[in-house]
Amino acid sequence: MTMQSITSAFNQKSLLKGLAKESVRSGTIASIAMIPFGFLFQLLGLRVGHYGKKLLEVFFTNLPELTFRLLMFIEHFVIGWLSAAPLLILLVLSKNRLPAWSVGAIYGVVYYVVLNSLVLPLSFGDRTPWALGFSVVYPSLIIHIVFGISIALTSKRFVCSFSK
Repeated sequence: MTMQSITSAFNQKSLLKGLAKESVRSGTIASIAMIPFGFLFQLLGLRVGHYGKKLLEVFFTNLPELTFRLLMFIEHFVIGWLSAAPLLILLVLSKNRLPAWSVGAIYGVVYYVVLNSLVLPLSFGDRTPWALGFSVVYPSLIIHIVFGISIALTSKRFVCSFSK
């Protein structure tokens, strides 16, 4: 094994370890940042968190309400951690060609459009939010944009350390 391949393997391991840690850190912060918006939209009678609940109901039925709500809370963070990783990779790869907040906002829009407005509704046999009207689209869209911008702003140190 050459010194270059050893260094390359170390750098890949370091990147993966850093990515995992930063996904949890910034994913947690972004997941928390989303919560007030979700509560506000719920208070306004708008639909948010629809597919988180539906996804859990696929795996867990007949649970006490408190247990189910605790699982929804845990699921919210796990999805946040997993969803943070692709954005972190995009931020590292963009190497400051675009402002980080705009990369985060674009990621939030694309994430919402692809997953929440197409893949999940079609997977569950539901009509798309676009078919249900703007009042179904905009709350979740805003929340996903907040998620992306939050990660972009809180991960600057990580991104800078791998963007050199």
